[in-house]
Amino acid sequence: MSTHTSQESKAAKVNNPDGFAPDQVRDLSSVLNTLLADVFALYLKTKNFHWHMSGPHFRDYHLLLDEHGDQIFKITDDIAERVRKIGGTTLRSIGHIARLQRMPDNDQEFVSARDMLLELHADNRALVESLRAAHEVASRANDYATTSMIEVWIDEAERRAWFLFEATR
Repeated sequence: MSTHTSQESKAAKVNNPDGFAPDQVRDLSSVLNTLLADVFALYLKTKNFHWHMSGPHFRDYHLLLDEHGDQIFKITDDIAERVRKIGGTTLRSIGHIARLQRMPDNDQEFVSARDMLLELHADNRALVESLRAAHEVASRANDYATTSMIEVWIDEAERRAWFLFEATR
């Protein structure tokens, strides 16, 4: 390794807050920003269904989805701040979210309560898979802080999926 390359590598590590290599910052930022877009999409869908819930179990489902929405929204700031802490940039607009999100929207005028719960169950399961994929990227970078945070989010998403599953049986 040449001295020049070694100096560039050291400079790159000094130029970002946690000392990750530029390719690690790129990979971590990419996976976390896509995850953040999905979390925003899931949050909005959860609130949409919360606002439009109806039927015999209205109160229980309305409160459940409000609780889920609060929990989902809470992690948005953690994800975005983690991207910034490692030296990346994060989402800047609704348009940016729309370009990155993999979580499907639901713009239907009417969705039955059961279908809302089934759809949110599937979405939370998909989020678990996305979180696991992000965990792998963070693990490869030895980003212990991100892997630790993701492990908590996986548990929360699995719990939401479980509640939604049980409510539809």
